[in-house]
Amino acid sequence: MRDNKPLKRSLVFFLVPDFTMVAFATALEPLRAANRLAGYTAYEWRLASVDGQSVRSSSGVEISVQTSLAEERQKMMGQERPTMVIVCSGLGIEDYAEKSVFAWLREEYNRGVALGGLCTGAYVLAAAGLLANKRCAIHWENLPGFAERFPKANVFADLFETDTNIYTCAGGTAAMDMMFRLIGEDFDENLVNRVCEQMLTDRVRNPSDRQRLPLRARLGVQNSKVLTIIELMEANLSEPLSLVEIAGAVGLSRRQIERLFRQEMGRSPARYYLELRLDRARHLLVQSTMPVVEVAVACGFVSASHFSKCYRELYARSPQQERANRKQLAAA
Repeated sequence: MRDNKPLKRSLVFFLVPDFTMVAFATALEPLRAANRLAGYTAYEWRLASVDGQSVRSSSGVEISVQTSLAEERQKMMGQERPTMVIVCSGLGIEDYAEKSVFAWLREEYNRGVALGGLCTGAYVLAAAGLLANKRCAIHWENLPGFAERFPKANVFADLFETDTNIYTCAGGTAAMDMMFRLIGEDFDENLVNRVCEQMLTDRVRNPSDRQRLPLRARLGVQNSKVLTIIELMEANLSEPLSLVEIAGAVGLSRRQIERLFRQEMGRSPARYYLELRLDRARHLLVQSTMPVVEVAVACGFVSASHFSKCYRELYARSPQQERANRKQLAAA
C-alpha cells in the first residue's frame, strides 16, 4: 500500500490455446495469497479468450473464461479497463497470427495499460510490435527462434524482465518470481516475504538468475576445463571456434582437449560442437520460418548441403522433414 491509499489492480489473463498451465497457475496464485494477507482485494482478475470460449492448455485441461476479445474492447473504453493484461501462451506460438489480438494489445498499451507475457507470451507481444528496443525474457528453448525472428527485441535468457510497463517471463515457476516483483512494487518486501512463506518458497529469485541448471548439474561433468570449453562452444555457435582457438583460450593443448572430451563426454570435441550446432538448428527449424539455408548459416555451416547431410546423420531425417513434422503436429 502506497501513499496510504488502498491499492487496487485489475488484471486480464488472456489465454492462448496450448498455454502452459504451470506458468498460468504460478502467476495467479501469488495474487490470491497477496489479497488474503493484505486483508482486502488488492488484485482482481478475469480470464479472456478470442471468442469467449474455454481454452485448452498444453496439458489438456480446459479453462473457462469470463470475457471475449470483443467484450474486452468494450471494457477498454470504460471503468472496467484493466490496469494490466497478461498473455498466457505456450506450445506452437510461432504460428500465432491473430491480428485482432495484436491490435487490441497495442490499444491497451497506448492507453497506459501494463502488458505481460508468460512463457512464450513475448512472441505475441513482439508480433504485435511492442518489444522493439525493449528488454524481454522467453523460455530458453524458444530463444534462438525468437531472436532470429525479432532482431529488434532485446531478448535475454533471464527468468523475467521488465521494461517500460511491459513484463515478460520465461514461464514455469519464473512467472511466480515476476509476480513477486509486481507485488513488491505495489506493496513492500514484507508482504512479498509473507506470500513466499504461504507458497513454501524460500526466496525471491533475481531476474538474471539462470533458467537452466548449471552445466555441471545438467551434464554431470565435474572437470572445470571441460565446462569452460562447453561454455565457449555454446557462446559461439554461428561462428564456430577452431580447436586451436579453444585450446589457446583455456590453456590446454589440442591433444589434452581431445583426451578430456573422450573421458568426460564420450566423444571428440569436434563431434560435441557439431551436436550443439545441430541442436540449435533444430530449434530454429521448428520455431521459425527461416529458409533452411539461413538456418545453416546461423548455425555455422558453410553450405546447405553439408548442413542437411549432418542433420540427417544425427536425427535420421532431413531439415525439410523436421519442419514438415512440426507443421503436421501444429495442425493436429
